[in-house]
Order: sequence, then C-alpha cells, then structure tokens
Amino acid sequence: MGVSDVPGSFKWYQSLFGQPETPPSHDDFGQILDTDGTVLLCLHQWGAHEHPSLMSPDEASPGNGLLLFFRVDDYDKALNRARALVARFEEEPHVNPNTQTREFSLRDPDGYYVTISALSAPQRRGSARRRPIKRLQPTKARQEVAGATSAPSRG
Repeated sequence: MGVSDVPGSFKWYQSLFGQPETPPSHDDFGQILDTDGTVLLCLHQWGAHEHPSLMSPDEASPGNGLLLFFRVDDYDKALNRARALVARFEEEPHVNPNTQTREFSLRDPDGYYVTISALSAPQRRGSARRRPIKRLQPTKARQEVAGATSAPSRG
C-alpha cells in the first residue's frame, strides 16, 4: 500500500491494532505483522519501488478501488484506540446486517478507507448453550408401579 510517510503510517496502524510500537524495517518500506508473524499490511513509500501502482499518489485518489478490512478479536479495545486516532469516523459503529458483526470505518493518515470488524457476531442473550435436560432415572418405586400396571392380568 502506498503511503506518504512509512514510519508515521506504521505507528498509526500499530496503534490501531494495539501492537507495541516498533520502527519499520526501512524508511521506505515496512510490514505490519500479527503476533504469530502473519503479514497484515505492507507499507511502501510512494515512488520508492518499481511497483507500477505505487509510483505516485497523483495517479488516483488514495484508496480508489481499495477497501482495507480487518477483523479483530478485541473489537471494543480497537474502537477505543480508533477514537484516539481520528476526530471522526466515516461510518459510526453499527451492526453489519449481512454478517451480524459490529464494525466501524475510518480514514488512515493517507486517506485510505479502513473498516474494523468484530471477529464474530455477539451471542444474543438466552442463546448460550443451555444445560441438557436431566432425564429422570426410574426409581425402585416407579419400577414397581410400572410393573404393577403393566403386568398381564390373570383371570
């Protein structure tokens, strides 16, 4: 993703994701990594590399045709961190009607549109797994009553 300030954007995304602040590997390139080493985002200085779509931000408006969408397992914490990073959201927190997950959207320092979504839909009250119904075990008294009523009559 092309950015105007790799170290600044690196710090911004680390803040958004709640990661410890570390510098990018280079002033013109950095990879935001998850705790398990998974690459979440690659940041490139505009024009620093020979990637045709990363030569200049003047070719198109930032993020034209791109939606950065991240699912997080700590949605409420991410929401609080995001409120500290921007003055306003592009989309206020809401429930996505298709996925039933909570999400919000904001712009990063370069103007890219970023959506943060909860990893899963919240459980509704009463939808938690209920304890299994306990089946009554026959007692000796019940067995005797059942035996007396079901015994063939002699006569």
